[in-house]
Amino acid sequence: MTDKDALIQPDRGQDATPIHLVDTDGFDDWSKKLTAAQRANLAAQKFTGKGYQTAIVPDGDGWFAVGGVADTDKLAAWCLAKLAEVLPAGTYRLATGDAGAALFGWQSAQYAFTRYKDDKDAEGPRILLTKDVAAIDGMIAEAEAVNLVRDLVNTPSEDMGPEALEAEASRLAKKFDAKLTITRGDALEKGYPMVHAVGRAAARSHAPRLIELEWGPADAPRIAIVGKGVCFDSGGLDIKPTSGMALMKKDMGGSAHALALASLIMGQRLKVRLHLLVPAVENAISGNAFRPGDVLATRKGLTVEVTNTDAEGRLVLGDALTKASEDGAGLIIDFATLTGAARVALGPDLPALFTRQDDTADALLEAGLAHDDACWRLPLHDGYREMLKSDIADMVNSASGGFAGATTAALFLDRFVAEGIEWAHFDTFAWRPAAKPGRPKGGAALGLRAAWQMLKKRYRG
Repeated sequence: MTDKDALIQPDRGQDATPIHLVDTDGFDDWSKKLTAAQRANLAAQKFTGKGYQTAIVPDGDGWFAVGGVADTDKLAAWCLAKLAEVLPAGTYRLATGDAGAALFGWQSAQYAFTRYKDDKDAEGPRILLTKDVAAIDGMIAEAEAVNLVRDLVNTPSEDMGPEALEAEASRLAKKFDAKLTITRGDALEKGYPMVHAVGRAAARSHAPRLIELEWGPADAPRIAIVGKGVCFDSGGLDIKPTSGMALMKKDMGGSAHALALASLIMGQRLKVRLHLLVPAVENAISGNAFRPGDVLATRKGLTVEVTNTDAEGRLVLGDALTKASEDGAGLIIDFATLTGAARVALGPDLPALFTRQDDTADALLEAGLAHDDACWRLPLHDGYREMLKSDIADMVNSASGGFAGATTAALFLDRFVAEGIEWAHFDTFAWRPAAKPGRPKGGAALGLRAAWQMLKKRYRG
């Protein structure tokens, strides 16, 4: 919850400590410009120019910082992140050139989640000056969006239930003068029966709801952003083991991505008509919990046999995707912490991407690679649709056998997106199990910047 507004500022010649960036190829030539004492100082710190190495070098009455990067000619988002984590509080500027993409990582590295304890020993802020004044607002907005995802995901479920997601949507609606519509509790039963079924067992304070926000000119291209908002997932009556429940506060990570992306779209005023939808529920256990073997009605009119109550995210998304389709979206992007199968296939860093069209996938993959938010496409293989067949309903919610779990989940969602709509589905982890420079352990935005950069390129021109 660190304020990022002041971490990058225009360079107007203020006093600042210089940062020299070097790589292993250029280290020897660069070090020849130093004094013998300075070279000895670097040697004592075992600095050779490797990526993420840092050093502080005396210089007369002062000092300068040195950071190792992979390539001084092409700075990536995380090139300055280690420096931003370890340097003393103060104001800095690069000795040569400008930070470019690394402005983002400088901010990202200084994030701290402090809702439940004060980080009294933390130093900061560390301010970086830049001559690229035009980039500042956009970089701050991206860092704020990523940190919003982190804050929401890091917050425990007692304080981040469906009502808290509604409160966050309400905050955004007020900030950007957007229309907010909430369908809550038993009112869901008729229009959003799967959302109601999954969420009905929760306590009244965590009652299920369908959160909708609309913003932008009515005649602009209509896009829908949908996020899975399962605020805690016990597994339902197909209950998870203790180890499986340990991180289930993050099961609303898809909704965190959706809310953050909506904030970027509105804050940067993309020329779109935005429709944000978050089905927010807690998958709890009580006497009225939905059961294995139940057949659920859906907003689309299909029937779904429940073969696993722990495959609930796709159920609530199904009703939300149907609503997005009904309201005329030309493009739908959804985010969901949907399957363990995606994590087995791709690990924690890469969100699985599913799209109907190759050009949609290409645009998202390209944007992700260009902005250090890589994702990986998995197939919507038609041959696996038969794995979702039911003997008594139109489909099951979870295929048996354990094969292609991420694909069959995506194929389930595909049934609820109307034909002809461009659609992308991110099966994201929303969590980082181990820290990396600029990327702390805990809640993580994975796929957010890829989606944002793709949308910005398409709708800002």
